[in-house]
This record gives sequence, structure tokens and C-alpha cells, in this order.
Amino acid sequence: MQKEYINLTQQCDIQACALLRLSQVLKLIPISRTSWYAGVSSGKYPKPIKLTERTAVYRSGDIRALIEQLGI
Repeated sequence: MQKEYINLTQQCDIQACALLRLSQVLKLIPISRTSWYAGVSSGKYPKPIKLTERTAVYRSGDIRALIEQLGI
């Protein structure tokens, strides 16, 4: 399995490139961890970005778009 790592030196809008941990995402989208992971597996929710082997984050822009799509 090939791991994907983000290049944080790319230029982008600072808010769109903010990184959120899953606990922060679940405060914005009120579902369980299990439901979140099932949604990621099915493609309903965005895939995480692996910073290290044990650390995954989500782009705030992706989460913002998901919130708009879900109408939360």
C-alpha cells in the first residue's frame, strides 16, 4: 500500500489549506466515528491526508464543501 503525504509548502489560501483532525471534523458534522469511516470508505466523505503513519488530517476546504453539500 503506497502512502500519500501532502506537500505543505504549496501556495494556497490559508483557510482553505487549514488541516483538521477527525475530532474537530466530528464537532462540525455530528456523526459517529464509525459512520464517518464508513462514509470515507464509500466515497461520501473526503479521504484523509496522512501526515505520518499514525496521523491523519482533513483539508478544511473539503470539510467546508461537505457541510455546504449536506446543508448543515
